[in-house]
Amino acid sequence: MSPVSGSIRRGAVPRGGVVSYPSNRLKEEVAYLAFHFHWPLSDILDLEHRDRQHWVEQINRINAKVRQS
Repeated sequence: MSPVSGSIRRGAVPRGGVVSYPSNRLKEEVAYLAFHFHWPLSDILDLEHRDRQHWVEQINRINAKVRQS
């Protein structure tokens, strides 16, 4: 058995990190990035949560500038 699961069974509380992320939100982000950047699913899913959010924000900024033009 891994040391992590053993420590949790003994009452240790895991700290930090994203425990859960709503699957519908993840699907929206993946679709958004795939649509705009044409990246493959595996590449998008390999991104860290913060990196994926960063790219979504960048696309939003670009789209906002285009709409203002």
